[in-house]
Amino acid sequence: MIEELLPKTVAVAEAFGDPAVPLALFAEEAAYVARSVPARQAEFRTVRACAREALGQLGLAPAPILPGTRGAPRWPASVVGSMTHCAGYRAAAVAFAEDVVTVGVDAEPDRPLPDADVLEAVTLPAERVMLAGLAARRPDISWDRLLFSAKESVYKAWYPLTERPLDFDEARITVDPESGGFSARLLVPGPVVAGTRLTGFRGAWLAREGLVVTAIALTSDNAAESA
Repeated sequence: MIEELLPKTVAVAEAFGDPAVPLALFAEEAAYVARSVPARQAEFRTVRACAREALGQLGLAPAPILPGTRGAPRWPASVVGSMTHCAGYRAAAVAFAEDVVTVGVDAEPDRPLPDADVLEAVTLPAERVMLAGLAARRPDISWDRLLFSAKESVYKAWYPLTERPLDFDEARITVDPESGGFSARLLVPGPVVAGTRLTGFRGAWLAREGLVVTAIALTSDNAAESA
């Protein structure tokens, strides 16, 4: 699914659940996840199987993918990428850094956020107004969860460029229900990309198979458009 939202220069692999025969991890990966509960180990293995498959599409050999600072995956040199996992779905997206500056992908169950407190914590007032309008037009989609997913994709695209956290109230999301696109306006100073200070990101979304998925791929060419 996520490959539909990304340019052809981004290699994507996905899995709808965990295989009966789990991936054999590299020793350092196995050590990292050894103390985790079985469900966490399973998703860790499967999303890394996706990562290896995606790297293979780029002609690269399998390599250990360990979480770095704040959990961001540490990709091989010259590669950028992003991972996501939720109940029943895992995916990885990778590209050569010469083709893509940064990637952010996220998948969530197409179900409303747990309660009003969570909604208020992850959205801005203007976004909540937008969500009410979207829900009135298309009540079949959990727009609050989709907006949360979009913010997760923004964070995953932002962090490799800055190595700084980005709070939920530091980017304003605008969702286009017709085009399947969204934009994120940064409310804090963005990084400089290709000589231009980034002021936001543009991404795409879809809702299918009980999921909402979002994706961002920033290239040097479209960095100016996002400024």
